[in-house]
Formats: sequence, C-alpha cells, structure tokens
Amino acid sequence: MARAEQEQHRLIDVTVVLLADGLSSTSVMPAEIFHSAGALWEALHGRPATARFRVRTASLDGRPVRNPFGADVAPSCAIDAIERTDIVVVPTSGLDFEPKLVENSALLPWLVRHHAAGAYVVGACMGSAYLAESGLLDGRIATTHWALASTFAARYPRVQWQPDRFVTEDNRLLCSGGVYGAVDVSLYLVEKLCGHEVALQCAKSLLLPMPRLHQNSYAMLPVAQEHDDAPIRAAEAYLHANFRRDVSVACLAGESGMAPRTFLRRFKAATGRSPAAYAQALRIELAKQMLEREATPVASISASVGYDDIAFFRRLFRRATGMAPAEYRAHFAPLAVRGHPVCEGA
Repeated sequence: MARAEQEQHRLIDVTVVLLADGLSSTSVMPAEIFHSAGALWEALHGRPATARFRVRTASLDGRPVRNPFGADVAPSCAIDAIERTDIVVVPTSGLDFEPKLVENSALLPWLVRHHAAGAYVVGACMGSAYLAESGLLDGRIATTHWALASTFAARYPRVQWQPDRFVTEDNRLLCSGGVYGAVDVSLYLVEKLCGHEVALQCAKSLLLPMPRLHQNSYAMLPVAQEHDDAPIRAAEAYLHANFRRDVSVACLAGESGMAPRTFLRRFKAATGRSPAAYAQALRIELAKQMLEREATPVASISASVGYDDIAFFRRLFRRATGMAPAEYRAHFAPLAVRGHPVCEGA
C-alpha cells in the first residue's frame, strides 16, 4: 500500500479525545489498539518492537473525565495543546446527547480545524454526533449505533446515514456503529495505514477478530476517486444498494435526473469509471473482503456478489487481482479463516 509505505518512516500521531459520561471502552480500546500495532506482536515473540503510532489522550480542558461508573480517566493534555495530529478519535459521551453537544461544543471547531489540516476524524458509536454537529458529515456517508440511527437521521438530514454498516469512511471521516465498532474502526485504520499483516498481528495479539465492515460481512469499500458531484454520489449509493443486479445506464440516469449521455459523461468524470466498470469493481471488492474474512465457499461468494456463473466470476476475479479466489484467500485471509479449509477448486 502506497500510504503505508509513506507512513512507515515516522510515527502516525493519534489523538483520542476523552469525554465525560461516555463508555470508556470507546476511547480506551482505540488507544490500546493503536498503541499495540506493530509493537505487541513483536514483544510477545521476544523481538524489538516497532511502534507504528504515537497515542495521546486529550480532554477539552486537560482535566480528568469521569465515566458512568465513577472512575476518573486522566488525559495527557487539553485538546488545544494538540498542534497537529494524523488521527482523531471521538468517543461516546452518554445517551442524553443533546446537552452533551452543548457541554462539549468547544470540540466542534477543533475537529473541523484538524480535518482541514489533513487528519482522519473518527466518530465511535454516538461519537459520530459530534462530526455531524460540526457539519463535517454533510453530504457524506456515516453510521452510528442502530438505536440512534432514526434520531440522528432526523436531526442531521444532510448526512447519508447507513446504520447497517459497522464502519464507514468518506473523505477521511470515519464512523463506527456500536461500542465494539470502536475496535472495528481502529483496526480498519491500522490496516489502511500500515497494511494487512500489521493489522492481523495486532488483532491476534489482542485476541480480537479482524474488523467487520458490514452486517452482512460485505465491505463497501470505495471503488472510485473522491468527488463532490451530488447526483453521481447518489448514483453510486444506488449501485451499492443494488450491486447484485444489473442496473442499466437508463435506470441510473433516470434516478439522477439526467439524459443518459450526460449521466455517462459526468459519472466517468467523477468516478474515473463507467457505471458497468464501477459495478464490477464493487462486486470484486465485496468478494475480496468476504474471502479475507470468511470461510464461505467461493461458489456462495460468487452468487452473493451477483455472479451465478462461478467460472465467469473466477475469470473476472483473476483479471482484477492476478489470483484465483482460493489463492487470494490463502494469501490474505486471517489464520482463523485459512484454518478451516473449504473443499473446492481454485
């Protein structure tokens, strides 16, 4: 991964925000995962540790914060002491989030500033409310705890809420659904910035599963370049929701309110692909993630992503990845998946 190669020469700075009355696991677990990445696995094997991240905790005023169980958690510093950071993690702060948004309002412009400076900003569980309240999520894909999804959708109608997703990423804005989602999104970023092997070793060291990205175990990863063409973003969302079936250009153009020729031109300009190539890339990405995380037979994966002809799927997969599906699983799946072989051909 090019980004991983760029980052390996320096520590990646992580700032975990501490907020009162939230579940401490949504701040402590990300801190422990980033702190352990590249280091704990080596230490457990008696080798020199190679830390990948430098983790700091910060509260709004630099003072300890109290969790719902009455325990004080002391930060490293106040948020204003953080001049630059590569990642910001915003945890939960209690279910009564309306007064909490007021109480923690100083956090909002701070998040906007660091995102503008290039940081990844993560909202863990209901922490996504702070990203939405700041306006960062307007027009972006996001998720949160399923129980809060309808409330958030009503309060922040400009956000494209997808509560069926465990992890979302859009323009360096990441959200996770549920408390354990803080683990998923942290490991997701470790894998994105440091590579699959470092993330897998970190997960194994902490006895954690690799990150879940979707409730159906389908990872809706970006398959196009970032852009701000709202009708085309809507068309992409339609393709994500209907990836199993063949969607015509006429259908997509109609959904977007454009003539087919205009739609094709704008879609390719915005995404870098034709709609058909986009849909195919999306299906292959979904298949790759299923192969990496599940012991599901290849024939079932082929059908799940919309290809009933497994031979055709295998040809497409090899063309896209240079490997047969079974080879890809052997190279990239965690040992927990590879340890349960499926009797099938390549």
